[in-house]
Amino acid sequence: MATGTPTAAGAGGAYLPAQESGDFFVCDLFGASPKDDLGSMEHPIFSLATRQDRRVLAYEHNGVEVEVTPSVKGRATIHDKDILIYCISQLMAGLNAGRDVTRKLTLTAHDLLMATQRDTSGDAYHRLKEAFERLAGTRITTNISVGDYETTSGFGLIESWEIVRKTRGGRMVSVTVVLSEWLFRAVLNKSVLTLSRDYFKLRKPLERRVYELARKHCGRQRDWQISIPLLHKKSGSSAPVRVFRAAIRKMIAADHLPDYHLEELEGDILRVSRRDMVVESDLSDAPILSADALEAGRALWPGADIYALEAEWRAFWVSSGRIRLQDADKAFLGWIKTRKAG
Repeated sequence: MATGTPTAAGAGGAYLPAQESGDFFVCDLFGASPKDDLGSMEHPIFSLATRQDRRVLAYEHNGVEVEVTPSVKGRATIHDKDILIYCISQLMAGLNAGRDVTRKLTLTAHDLLMATQRDTSGDAYHRLKEAFERLAGTRITTNISVGDYETTSGFGLIESWEIVRKTRGGRMVSVTVVLSEWLFRAVLNKSVLTLSRDYFKLRKPLERRVYELARKHCGRQRDWQISIPLLHKKSGSSAPVRVFRAAIRKMIAADHLPDYHLEELEGDILRVSRRDMVVESDLSDAPILSADALEAGRALWPGADIYALEAEWRAFWVSSGRIRLQDADKAFLGWIKTRKAG
């Protein structure tokens, strides 16, 4: 772990190096928008099981083959993925703020747990340690075609990790994690999508996985349709299709996925549609923001995804009745101050 002069940081009273080092990236950008990588959103890498899952998952779709092999600790779960989402979010916020980033990150355990809406009790250390062990032990083998050549490669989700604790009381001081080259490359290529902050409120693994697929494939479109058997395959669920179908119907009845509404159609089809959809044609009269306003917005909220905030503000403007604005830039910046304070 990189060293430096310790200084108080974060609400948990943990300690981090006083300044950035070329060897690691300090996760200290609060309010960063949750980000997920496109690769693991598309393919069923993480286990949906609530118990230790030692099964090898083999998946093939449209010529892409993915094999996920767990360690003796079990395959990384979709709840373990919260750690990666937090790391990706911090790296993207750093890039947006013009900071240098590396795949070695040092973070405050309390901030990680709070950002992902996890319990911060005394058992948090044990659960976090188990999650890191599963992430480090899970191996992925996949084929990638480039031109006339096909490359098969294997890698882990993270390369290494370290938790520093107080010897008395056992309080976590800091956490260091080294991401895989595969995941870090996805960040540098900006192959990521912004998630709803309510994603972390979803406790059922299948709900999280269906939300990921909805976010990846429906995105900002009006809707997206997929057959239940194909959704079952893409989700990575180990349940029989009939059990999976029943679970989807319960999700439809509950109707609490962030951003998306689910509907069962004839022919064993699931329709996913955006809540409060704002299509591009509806924005023909939307206020235009200047480049200076976007820069000022970045300064008001360092590390935030300014384009995600712009889209959110436009949706707010539509839902507020498309009020005629005398100064769109001023209104946008005022909204950012309110949004950040809230």
